Amino acid sequence: MTVGGVPGRPPRQSVREYVAATLRAALIAGELVPGQVYSAPTLATQLGVSATPVREAMLDLVRDGMVDVAPNTGFRVTEVTAAELDHIAEIRLLLEVPIMGEIAAAVSAERDVQLELLRPLVDSMIDTAQRQDLTNYLNTDTTFHTQFLALHGNDELVTTVRRLRDRSRLDGLRSVAEAGDLVESTREHYAMIDAALSHDRTAMEQLMREHIGHVRTDWAAPPASAPHSNQRKTVQ
Repeated sequence: MTVGGVPGRPPRQSVREYVAATLRAALIAGELVPGQVYSAPTLATQLGVSATPVREAMLDLVRDGMVDVAPNTGFRVTEVTAAELDHIAEIRLLLEVPIMGEIAAAVSAERDVQLELLRPLVDSMIDTAQRQDLTNYLNTDTTFHTQFLALHGNDELVTTVRRLRDRSRLDGLRSVAEAGDLVESTREHYAMIDAALSHDRTAMEQLMREHIGHVRTDWAAPPASAPHSNQRKTVQ
């Protein structure tokens, strides 16, 4: 497995936070393959860090059920069934659609300022989508959605949604990016900001249904003719 395009860590972000976020995003994107065993030293070399924060991050992922310990070898990525992914998407629809609708319906000058601060995140997502840098794309995507949901003021909701996102698998995302379609899907994030600024609850709820729907449709799995996922071993 080789690393392609790993950027420098953001200012003030600890090595452990950087490693944990990168590995979680790589798991979600399918860059770390279910059933494959990865060693901490190998991952550390590719990420340009020591093995210690990688082991710590992987043990966190073990506790979250995203990887298992493979004795004397490393960590094995766990499988997530189609039924489990359907359940995750269903819960996200039940939580995020009405909450995002409430955020859109709210009237607050301070909230509007916070919404405008989300636009640079979308700009960054457009850039990483164009470069097909899926790991950093998903990191920024998670930041966008959790910061947006945080405007509702319920920290438990944000934590729950973040955990649900971590358990998702988007094995088809690379195919979407390679086809040039990921940028267009990413523009939906601009539309979410605009819907909230316009206080358009109906538009926001429809946007969220469609957006979460990507998780179980075009982002869910590679085409049947695509190479087997075990051939994709790049952490970006």
